[in-house]
Amino acid sequence: MAEDVWGLRWGSVTDRFSRRYMQTAAEKQTLICFAADLQTVDAVRETVASIGPYIACLKLHVDIVEDWTPEKWMDVCKLARELDVLIWEDRKFADIGRVSRQQMGGVVDIRSWADVVTAHLISGPDIVNGLLDGWKDVGREGGVLLLAQMSSRGNLLIPNYTKSVVDQGKEMDGVIGFIGNGSNPDDIKELRKMVGEGKMIWTPGINLNTGEGVAGQQYGHPRDAVLAGADCLIVGSGIHKSSNPINAAKEYARISWKALLER
Repeated sequence: MAEDVWGLRWGSVTDRFSRRYMQTAAEKQTLICFAADLQTVDAVRETVASIGPYIACLKLHVDIVEDWTPEKWMDVCKLARELDVLIWEDRKFADIGRVSRQQMGGVVDIRSWADVVTAHLISGPDIVNGLLDGWKDVGREGGVLLLAQMSSRGNLLIPNYTKSVVDQGKEMDGVIGFIGNGSNPDDIKELRKMVGEGKMIWTPGINLNTGEGVAGQQYGHPRDAVLAGADCLIVGSGIHKSSNPINAAKEYARISWKALLER
């Protein structure tokens, strides 16, 4: 089923994490990654428990959780895996390779529980090797998403920088894809032209209520993003700030899946 739905993307990607995501998305009929920008472990766990059947990935910011403990956090990760949800720590690494490798460890030990991390390429390509080595240090594998675009107002990821990130990232093992600007379908289309079929595009800035949100965040519609070339839609407030998060997650899943079939 996954091969039929994803078409060229399925046949072109080579890394197992992209394949795993696409398989999960096909089985659960959702392209949604839930952005759990929540400040307590219980809030993260309760939301994941309720919407887990309707999401393919869980995006975390471990450093904003106020009551973090290793035991409680691993319980959340265990739950996500039981619900067949990829775990993504949106750390946005940006340092040299050696330091990034060290940052994968430390107190919160990202390398031991995250399947995917995000990175800027501003410090050069060695950062990707450093992150991959961090996983190898504990006998695990993972995938890196490079920030090629952002959806926040006034960001400095200008077209020439985006092109450089894509040109380098396309040739790098361990890079599963790129972060695109979900608030602007035209940006996604241009990014897809640069990326081709061999890497994925994951997009934040997605909400059924399009336009401008708080702190300069811009939002685009999920259907538009998928039709433009996005493969995974990152949704946060559209779900956890809804009056009924379960119904909201179902609706985002339905729209994203329908758009993929249409694409």
